[in-house]
Amino acid sequence: MENEEVLYKLHPSMFRSHPVWFVIWAILSLIGIGLIVLGVWWYRCAGTTLEVSNVRTVSRKGILSRSTTEVRHVDVKQLHTHQTFFQRLLGVGTIEISSAGTGGVEISVSGLPYPERVVRIIHKAQDTEDTSE
Repeated sequence: MENEEVLYKLHPSMFRSHPVWFVIWAILSLIGIGLIVLGVWWYRCAGTTLEVSNVRTVSRKGILSRSTTEVRHVDVKQLHTHQTFFQRLLGVGTIEISSAGTGGVEISVSGLPYPERVVRIIHKAQDTEDTSE
């Protein structure tokens, strides 16, 4: 069994993914209304993790209940990133990963800081696997 090493681990960004809504809810939290929304939003961001290792990419969602999806890098068929103009300015976006075993997207995480960095790490891990065979 090959040694697995975590190369990159990240959570969605609250402020950078939706700065206008963040400011609005932060202002409304001063009078108590926005605290619940910010709390739920923080809970969702803190409970979502994308972990890229030298062998696989794992998406974990949830704190109290947990959903985990993993795709081995040798099985990755397609990597897709999406960023609007403002998301590019703020350095966030969405990443979607499809594997050869399914017809659809297996991992999709929005609001990630620098999604192109995740793609580069996966490609580098794939290249390393190709040369080790």
